[in-house]
Parts: sequence; structure tokens; C-alpha cells
Amino acid sequence: MNIYDNYLSAIREAIDRDKNSKNLNKGLSGFQGSLNETVGTRAYFEKKVDMTPLPSFLNLINTAGLKANVNQKLGEHPDFKRLKDTNQTEKHYIVSVFIDIKGSTNLFKEYDLETIAVITNTIQRAAIHTCVAFGGYIHRLQGDGVFVYFGGKGVDKKDANLKAITAASMFSYFVKNDLKKIFDQDGIEDISTRIGIDFGDDEKVIWAKAGIGECCEITTYSLHTNLASKMQSHAKSNGIVIGEFVKNKTQLSDDLFSLVTDSQGNVTKRYIFEDRKNGFLYTQYEFNWSKYLRSLPYLREEGDGLVPVSKEDAERERLNKLRQTAGLVSGGNAFTDSLRNISSGGTGVKNQPHRFHYEE
Repeated sequence: MNIYDNYLSAIREAIDRDKNSKNLNKGLSGFQGSLNETVGTRAYFEKKVDMTPLPSFLNLINTAGLKANVNQKLGEHPDFKRLKDTNQTEKHYIVSVFIDIKGSTNLFKEYDLETIAVITNTIQRAAIHTCVAFGGYIHRLQGDGVFVYFGGKGVDKKDANLKAITAASMFSYFVKNDLKKIFDQDGIEDISTRIGIDFGDDEKVIWAKAGIGECCEITTYSLHTNLASKMQSHAKSNGIVIGEFVKNKTQLSDDLFSLVTDSQGNVTKRYIFEDRKNGFLYTQYEFNWSKYLRSLPYLREEGDGLVPVSKEDAERERLNKLRQTAGLVSGGNAFTDSLRNISSGGTGVKNQPHRFHYEE
């Protein structure tokens, strides 16, 4: 089952109601308004939905051994919400992720307001649940966009960065592939996502209260929080742009990163931030999320989208790859490519035999 099946079903149902409503309206003289308003839309919003990902997503959480942060409120990271009732501040690292949906205004050309409300809310739920599944904390909803924090007290910094780019990669796949199939049928184009991710270390982030009275929130004051949203604006359609500190912290293969370019392949903005007075030039990178997803042991792409791989299947596949690699090495046909993978392709560096000599 596609991880996003439940979300896709809700969108398809809303679109079908929209079309049926328009057909009925044509046959009802003097009818004002949309039948869709009373058939299905109200039930959608009245249905009790919490932070727990929908059933199709729970399979991934179970097979990947994830711990979803389901007990949270908007804008209240549990490790720092105590600051809301004080004038105190605290320095602590965080990974900031800004997810934006582009082209959603095209929906108004085809669907009524009730349908658009359901579609937009479902896409936003998918983004929220994807981030929650990987330990993210939803900080703010901005239009049809989502701003999310990853990390916190006792959370490994490398792991927080990896979880952030994994969630962003999965959501990018959902929008580029799953949503595209639905909207293409109605001639709606150019709906995409653009995502920016940056990491600020302990001395680069201050947590404090913003606003006054009841009109306040606990937020971060950091260059790298600001840069996450700025990087989003430099991303291509369905692209992810990350900061240099994210690249360094994840320690992933260099092949997954490239400098930000335009449609002609020209580097357009190498440095997302330049402070030449203090000698600080901060590089942004395009992240190859498609290649990254293919490397994850608990995910597989099938005809209907991303599906979770059981722990047993993942372990069998891992052992099988080890056997194949051992056979290549022992047979003298092993090459190491730029991704540090061993294969017989002959496109990398020939593995050399090693002789170990032990002396008393």
C-alpha cells in the first residue's frame, strides 16, 4: 500500500464530489450554491483527526522503527515551551524546515471553495504527518506552507538533520508524483513544493518569547532559521535546498549535493549569506532527494508510489547485498564507485587485495 493512500483517497473523493455537484447543478434550475458544501465537506472537517498519521502511514512508522511526536501543540516545542511564561532565553541547536506549496491558486480555476478547502487541508495534513513521523515539531502554518523544527534536548544532531531531510524528501516525492497524477487528469499543472532546510548549532540559536501577552509564541532567533525560508525561494520545482551546515552534519555522499543552478545549469547563488567583513560565506546546495530515498532500507518505490519495507525484508535484502559484495571481492571483480558502493561495473576504483602480516 502506498504510504500516502489515505491522503490521496480524501483528495479524490473531494474532486469526485465537486464534479458530481457541478453536474447536478446543471440539472437543477434556480439552485444556488454548491451541493458539495453539504455533501462530504462538512463531514471531512467534523471528523476527529489528531497528530497521529493516517493508517497508510503507520505501516512505515512501525517497519522503520520511528517514534512519532504526536503529543504536541502548534508552536510549542516541548523542550522550550516553559520559556513562554518567562523572560528567559536559552541557546540550543535546531534544524529549521520550511515547506511551501506553489501553484495552488490554479485550483481555483477548476474546483469550488469547499473542494479547495479539503484538498489544501489534506496536503497540509500529509506534510504535518510526514514531519511528525520523523520526530518533527510543527511550529507554524503559513498559508498552505508548513514551518517545522527537528531536534531538541537529548536528540543527536546528526540524526535530527537526517530525519529532517528524509521527511522533506518523502513529501517532495508525494507532491511530484502522487499529487501530479491526480491533478493531471483535470489539466491542473505547476502544483509543486519547494523546501529549504538549515541547521543552527547551539551557539547560533536563541530560543525566546516573541510577541506580547496572549499574542506570543516561543520561537528561535537565528540566522539559520531565517535562511531556511530563504533557501526555499531558491529551490526548483519540487526541489530541496539545504545549508552547508546540514551537509556537513549529515555526512552523506557528496554525490547527493550540488550547487544551486538555474534552468540552463548556471550557478545562480552559491552563497545564500555573505558576511565578507567577518570572512563568513555560507553555501547552499540542491539536494538529490530522489537518489537519497532509493538508498533507504525501509522504503521501496512501486507502481503506486512509496511503500514501506518490513524489517524482515529489509534484513534479507541487506544480507543478500553483503553476500553479493563478498562474492565480488573474493572473485577480484570489485570496484568502489563515488558513492562508496562496491560493484562490478568497472566505473570506479579497482579494489586491491590486502595482505596482512602478523609478527610476534
